[in-house]
Amino acid sequence: MKRILSNLAMAATGAALLAAPAMAAPAAAPTPFVPTADMVNKGDVAWMMVSTALVLMMSVPALALFYGGLVRAKNMLSVLMQVLTIVCVAALVWFGWGYSMAFTSTNSLVDPLFVGGLDKAFLKGVTVTSLAATFSNGVYLPELVFVMFQMTFACITPALIVGAFAERVKFTPLIIFVVAWMTLAYFPIAHMVWYWAGPDFLHAAPTDYGLLWGWGALDFAGGTVVHINAGIAGLVGCLVIGPRIGYKKEPMPPHSLVMTMIGASLLWIGWFGFNAGSALESNAFAALAFVNTFVATAAAGATWAIIEQITHKKPSLLGGVSGVVAGLVAITPAAGFAHPGTAIILGAVASVVCYFFVTTVKNKLNYDDSLDVFGIHAVGGIIGAIGTGIVADPALGGQGWIDYTAPVAKAGEFDLVGQVTTQIYAVGVTVAWTGIVSAVLFLALKYTIGLRPDAEAETNGLDITEHGERAYN
Repeated sequence: MKRILSNLAMAATGAALLAAPAMAAPAAAPTPFVPTADMVNKGDVAWMMVSTALVLMMSVPALALFYGGLVRAKNMLSVLMQVLTIVCVAALVWFGWGYSMAFTSTNSLVDPLFVGGLDKAFLKGVTVTSLAATFSNGVYLPELVFVMFQMTFACITPALIVGAFAERVKFTPLIIFVVAWMTLAYFPIAHMVWYWAGPDFLHAAPTDYGLLWGWGALDFAGGTVVHINAGIAGLVGCLVIGPRIGYKKEPMPPHSLVMTMIGASLLWIGWFGFNAGSALESNAFAALAFVNTFVATAAAGATWAIIEQITHKKPSLLGGVSGVVAGLVAITPAAGFAHPGTAIILGAVASVVCYFFVTTVKNKLNYDDSLDVFGIHAVGGIIGAIGTGIVADPALGGQGWIDYTAPVAKAGEFDLVGQVTTQIYAVGVTVAWTGIVSAVLFLALKYTIGLRPDAEAETNGLDITEHGERAYN
């Protein structure tokens, strides 16, 4: 669009010079480009609103049921309440200052490469007529649609964290942590990875993009922003809080794998909105992300079952749903870049690596990641993020550099080694940033108001001690 507008401006200027007297004053500067409502496609709007609802479904009820079934019966309601309340609080925080911090660049309190400012706090200036650019030149969405879609990502990410220390955290300190963590970890990383002014914003400064976007890191739907971010925070939390009472000394089986299966199935369905919706349009890239989300997940679920058949002679439902989620996590950053064939390979590889971390590494290092948030979301996210640099290679059927990256990314032939290196750097920044922020916040809460209920409350279960009710009578 920049190039088209520039050519049009030059043509108009040339015509004016031909028609003007020899000593005429220079032509006036071209009028700044302003998007109009006729650049909005109703089909795109409808698809994005459906995608938004699908992603919300991933939190409530999908994640809540998935996690709730995995804990013991005495803690089920506590997990449901944690997920539900986090969604409510995160939505309000996103409205208050999150959207502005993630998707603006002006008046930032720090370098705008790292985080945005507060110009759009409480959705100031976001109206029914304001527009947000998609990834295609000259194509827009109502800004409110973009706000809602990204809000659902901000809601599910902190909710994922609670699975790492389920059954042993107090409710109020957890909610305080979520507000602080979103402000200091989620919004900055979302800005660094996804913020880009876009080629249609001719007023944008040459550096008007987030740090990792400017490096050329690829993350189609949130491998770094959502999964690595949440997985590392979960690991830090379970280490700071410590293991559950009786960990490795008494059995702690899931109380309802039926509910877990229902939750996992709803997650898979909702993930089509998560990944295909991240194209921000109803187009071929949405279709590519859709099919990749399907086949990579199928490959990961089947791979986990095969591994269990070989190692235990009995493929389990718990293993099957774990493989499915690992595949969903791994394909997330690569969904719009990979060929379906390489997406299948990526899902299978992620399943193998996540299985190793969940069954072997966790036992060797003796950390109590209750619901394997680190082993699946962080590890799967890292595999997916780095693997994106491989599967995006056009020589492997990938999409290479999609046009929308051209203003800030290197052009020309796809550099596989360079792209993988960039992906590793992006993973490193995400791990370091969220790791440090999470450690500071968890430790501050632990040594002030406290994070963990006393031993009697934990033994009796958080349903009755924290919320005064039970899941089952």
